[in-house]
Amino acid sequence: MDESERRRKWDDRYANGDAVAAPIEVLADNAHLLPRTGEALDLASGIGGSALFMARRGLRVTAWDLSDVAVDRLSEAASGMPLTAQVRDVVAQPPPPLSFDVITVGHFLDRSICEPIAAALRPKGLLFYQTFSLERIDDSGPRDGPFRLRTNELLRLFPDLIVRFYRDEGRTGDINAGFRNRAQLVAQRPG
Repeated sequence: MDESERRRKWDDRYANGDAVAAPIEVLADNAHLLPRTGEALDLASGIGGSALFMARRGLRVTAWDLSDVAVDRLSEAASGMPLTAQVRDVVAQPPPPLSFDVITVGHFLDRSICEPIAAALRPKGLLFYQTFSLERIDDSGPRDGPFRLRTNELLRLFPDLIVRFYRDEGRTGDINAGFRNRAQLVAQRPG
């Protein structure tokens, strides 16, 4: 699928999706780790639930997404907030080194940009990452394996960062309870 086809797919999804987005759970549940000030990036932001959450907490936020529709919706929702939303292919243009104090990534996986994501964190910068895993209890999320994490893979994708929080429950225990189908990571660049 080329860029224009991917853009159309996501434009269609966001044009017909929910009006309000929530932040990814790993960010909301670990918000106490966020700095009080700084520059944040919501990478592959969609309609920007995480971006809006961070802006409300006082961070200056940049949100990037491939979809014009998502960026337009987020820009409208962010009126008056310290938030700039931009159309950007994050795979073709990953963030530059040492440019953000916080980076969030939710339900997006392209292994080729994991190293640039880690490099884009400033010293003591935090990464909040949550996406789908292969070990799951239902069919939510992408169907194919390349867009799903293998067991503990999220830890291996960011080897130079300090793990502050990690969760991947797989199919262990009562599969009707807990956080399933996805893995979560909060990691910090050494300072």
